[in-house]
Amino acid sequence: MSDHVLGADLGGSNVRVLLSEVSGRPVAEAEAVTDRRDAEAVVAQLAVMARDLADTAGIAWARVAGMAVGVPAVVDGAGGELRLAPNLPPVDELDLATTLGERVGVPVTLDNDVNMATLAEQHRGLGIGVSDFVFVAVGTGVGMGIIASGRLQRGAHGAAGEIGFLPVGDDPFDRANQQQGSLEAAAGGVGVARRYASLKGGEAAEVSARDVYTRAAAGDLDARSVIDHQAKTVALAVVSTLSVLDPALVVFGGGIGSRQDFVERVRAYVAQLTLRSLPIAVSPLGARAGLIGAIELACRQGNGGSTQDDPGTLRRTLA
Repeated sequence: MSDHVLGADLGGSNVRVLLSEVSGRPVAEAEAVTDRRDAEAVVAQLAVMARDLADTAGIAWARVAGMAVGVPAVVDGAGGELRLAPNLPPVDELDLATTLGERVGVPVTLDNDVNMATLAEQHRGLGIGVSDFVFVAVGTGVGMGIIASGRLQRGAHGAAGEIGFLPVGDDPFDRANQQQGSLEAAAGGVGVARRYASLKGGEAAEVSARDVYTRAAAGDLDARSVIDHQAKTVALAVVSTLSVLDPALVVFGGGIGSRQDFVERVRAYVAQLTLRSLPIAVSPLGARAGLIGAIELACRQGNGGSTQDDPGTLRRTLA
């Protein structure tokens, strides 16, 4: 009997995999630093983590019905092609879903990681009962999921919510920033670490964004300057979103977006930029939002459905 599914959240810094019963009850979970050598290494890492989880939990692999993976990229709905994935090794030459599926021997579905987290937020988090809201993920990169009139918006090419490419933050006319996105270059975790290192004359080249926040809390004025610039840049993006989408709520998530100190800074700058009242909050789902969404997607695909079939399924499945 195939009564288990796997969900994975593949990030530029870390990858997390969750084994769950089809009822939604979590069984086992693992996390590791993302193997960034190349696309094949990423596939191998996901396959090993998935198999190891089942072995550790004592679940025969024949009982696994399928796997869903959230990726920091635009996923072409027709062919599963990955685009705009600056935080992953080059994956355009590899059919990630098919290759991973062949490795693990079960069907694999891909979707944008922030879209997955947004669906989880809609049915398990602060988005319950809110027909129009946005989920902003700030971590290694920056992305957004959009719920409008109760439905996830994907856009004409699957790229709705790719706010990392808004022309704010670093110079949008710089070709390098056009590859990654001006906002993401300025406000993503990699950009935060790079800006801090430049202020320190390169002596902090091995410092992560998390380290920058730790140093800021300890009184490092350069670190405080960097995270203040990050919050100001993200606030500009939030106000741009407010003008275009008119959301009732903005929910933050991701490794940095889940930090109350970061969101408090963003909230303060947003208040300076607009006279409109806009609730801004941190997701209660924390770092598990993407995994929850991935498990739901795996369950739906296993039943022949889609992420838009039944907006009540996620709440029932994962309750």
